Amino acid sequence: MMGLLTNRVEKNEIKAGDHIYTYRAVFAYSHHGIFVGGSKVVHFNRIETSGSSDVAEEISDISSSCPTFPDCGFKLPNSGVVLSCLDCFLRNGSLYIFEYGVSPSVFLTKVRGGTCTTAASDPRETVIHRAMYLLQNGFGNYDVFQNNCEDFALYCKTGLVTVDRLGVGSSGQASSVVGAPLAALLSSPLKLLIPSPVGVATVTAGMYCMSRYATDIGVRSDVVKVAVEELAVKLGCRSSNEIVEHEAYNRGTAS
Repeated sequence: MMGLLTNRVEKNEIKAGDHIYTYRAVFAYSHHGIFVGGSKVVHFNRIETSGSSDVAEEISDISSSCPTFPDCGFKLPNSGVVLSCLDCFLRNGSLYIFEYGVSPSVFLTKVRGGTCTTAASDPRETVIHRAMYLLQNGFGNYDVFQNNCEDFALYCKTGLVTVDRLGVGSSGQASSVVGAPLAALLSSPLKLLIPSPVGVATVTAGMYCMSRYATDIGVRSDVVKVAVEELAVKLGCRSSNEIVEHEAYNRGTAS
């Protein structure tokens, strides 16, 4: 079963609407995007600034240097959403596909976050529409923990956004960064009760996996479904409470 050991695929195996990713900086972090067909990927980068770190962010430096596709690197001014060709997106790295609708047991077996979710994907045409719409309208300000490339791809696939903008976003990769030290901290008192280093390591690993699962977009209660046409208004101009109230009002008028 694909994903138990690796989510790696070949280029001819992906389809339009797939959430794909590749690793950067010797597997230090992954960069995510939506494959929209025609060897093109829509993905989300931080707007380039001087003195920025390549490990902490993905800089759009492909632009017009692509020898194959003249439109590779297209983006609107002051927007981090970019259209790239697949080769420039990969930068000679391997290609991986993000899994949707996995069972909790499979999710918990993943050692690393940012590879799968229990949430179901919407139809491919809807995913592509969201990605292309955001290419023309932006996805807000890039934030490593709350609004990164994985958050972008997850939104395109599911239409779900987190309400609590003060917490971690939907990115499993960001949750892993937060969850690892938290698991180590919570398991520290157990060192007095579990003398075996193997036992402490097992407990820490278990807490780490559970902390990732608790922040998965498929099980969180602080997410709402937002139409892409309304995304800029909901996330840029309204508070969390207003989003919830608006969703409750829509459900009430629809019933």
